[in-house]
Amino acid sequence: MSVREFVVLGTASQVPTRQRNHNGYLLRWDSEGILFDPGEGTQRQMLRAGVAAHDIDRICVTHFHGDHSLGLAGVIQRINLDRVPHPVTAHYPASGQRFFDRLRYSTAYRETVDIAEEPVAGEGAVLADTSSYRLEARRLSHPVESYGYRLVEPDGRRMLPERLAAHGIKGPDVGRLQKEGSLRGVTLDEVSEARRGQRVAFVMDTRLCEGVEALAEGCDLLVIESTFLDEDVQLATDHGHLTASQAARVAREAGVRHLVLTHFSQRYTDPQEFARQARAAGFDGELTVARDLDRVPVPKRR
Repeated sequence: MSVREFVVLGTASQVPTRQRNHNGYLLRWDSEGILFDPGEGTQRQMLRAGVAAHDIDRICVTHFHGDHSLGLAGVIQRINLDRVPHPVTAHYPASGQRFFDRLRYSTAYRETVDIAEEPVAGEGAVLADTSSYRLEARRLSHPVESYGYRLVEPDGRRMLPERLAAHGIKGPDVGRLQKEGSLRGVTLDEVSEARRGQRVAFVMDTRLCEGVEALAEGCDLLVIESTFLDEDVQLATDHGHLTASQAARVAREAGVRHLVLTHFSQRYTDPQEFARQARAAGFDGELTVARDLDRVPVPKRR
C-alpha cells in the first residue's frame, strides 16, 4: 500500500527551543523518501518519528544556514553506518559546495553508500524525472542562495466504472485497455477521465518572490516558512523571511489545498496566532500549524 505523507521532524527557526527541534522534514512518496533540510538533531528526531536511514532516497537542502543543514553530517554518516542498500542523491545550492563537502566529511567514518551529488544553480531546474514524480527547484530570495523544491506527479486517467460496465469491460480487460489504449473498438478516453497528478512544494527561507509563487501554484500540499507574525513584517523583509499572512496569501492565490506553516521564531509563545493571521489573510483551505513529529497526509487526488 502506497503512503504519501509529510513527516515533520523539527519546526524551529534559527535556534531550537524546549518544544521545537531545528528543521527537518521527510516526504514519504510511495516507496521513496525525500529528506528536506536536516538541521541539528535530525537523526534523533528521525528515531522518535520512526524514520530510518533506509527510508531516505534523496536529500534536498534549501540553503546552507545551520538550522537547515547542520544535521547533514550525522544523517550522511548514519546512512553509511546502516549500509543503506540503495543509492542516495543529494541536491543543494551549487554555491554552497564547500559547505556540503565540510559537512559530508566533517569527521572520520567508513563510506559504504554511494551518495550522488547533484547541486542546483541558476534560477532552478528539473532535478529528477521519474515514473512517479518530477522534482523541480526554483530560486528564492534570501541573504544566501536558497532554493525551494516541488514534486509533481504525472497526470493520469481515472477509470469510470459505469462506462466500463456499459461497454461490458471488466476484470483483466480493464488493465489491457489501460495498457493498449483501446479494446474491441472502445477507446480509453470513452471509459475514463483525466486525473490530475498530486503536487507538493517545500518552501523555506525567503522573501516574497516569483519563485515562491511558481512553487506554490496549484499545490495539493504546500509546506512553507512563516517565521514572523504580521507585526514584525519589516524584520521578515530585512532578514529574508515570510510572515504567516504572506504565506497564506501566496497559498490562497495559488489555489493550495492544504497549507502547512512552519519555521517559527522563538519570540512567539502562541502558535495559534499563526493560524489566526493566516485565516485573516483569506486562506480557507486546510491549515496546519506544524508541531514536531506531526504527520501530514498528502491530500487525495482531486
